[in-house]
Amino acid sequence: MDEFGTAFIEAIAMVIALDEGLMEIVGLSLGVSFTAVLIAAILGLPLGAATALFRFPGRTFIVVILNAFMGLPPVVVGLIVYILLSRAGPLGVLGLLFTPTAMIIAQVILVTPIIASLTRQVIEDLWQEYEEQMRSLGAGPMKSLTALLWDGRFSLLTAILAGFGRASAEVGAVMIVGGNIEHATRVMTTAIALEVSKGDLSLALGLGLILLTLSACVNGTAFLIRNAAQRTGTPN
Repeated sequence: MDEFGTAFIEAIAMVIALDEGLMEIVGLSLGVSFTAVLIAAILGLPLGAATALFRFPGRTFIVVILNAFMGLPPVVVGLIVYILLSRAGPLGVLGLLFTPTAMIIAQVILVTPIIASLTRQVIEDLWQEYEEQMRSLGAGPMKSLTALLWDGRFSLLTAILAGFGRASAEVGAVMIVGGNIEHATRVMTTAIALEVSKGDLSLALGLGLILLTLSACVNGTAFLIRNAAQRTGTPN
């Protein structure tokens, strides 16, 4: 118990002092996750909106796949990306394995279905509410899509935050494709797993405190966005 208490005090001291090693891991974690979520949003928002508004061959299949991929095991994604990027794989010539880029690719695959599926649900609900108005105004498909994306911006931002929560908490896939290499691909989740196995509780607790704070900030931001949407009368 004394050992745990000492480690906890040391962890708080590291966070307050902005320990260089700690901040390096946190910086890489945020950089990878933010980049992955940005790419996933660019892919997922229009994909989700298109499957909500348009009827085309294969639409049902895409919707089923997106819903199924929301629960895709991270280690499976990591394995697939590893095979693709390994020297014997089709993309091995790019030399991306065990780099932050490989970690971003894995996180994009995990986050895109979440953003796309949540976007589809939001846009479908809005389309049911505003379909007659859109048609009476003569709005074309693209204009309707753009208008609904803007009208549902608060809910869509919440969907993006949900994707960021998934990305920042990911460990299995990034461990496989990143290798947890010090000063190169070590992020908060993989560092916590490593430090606990080594018995270095102070660093693991410090990273855990930051990860918990980050999670609380994401959830708090989502709550504030929903409240703002309710106050302004915007669909949420």
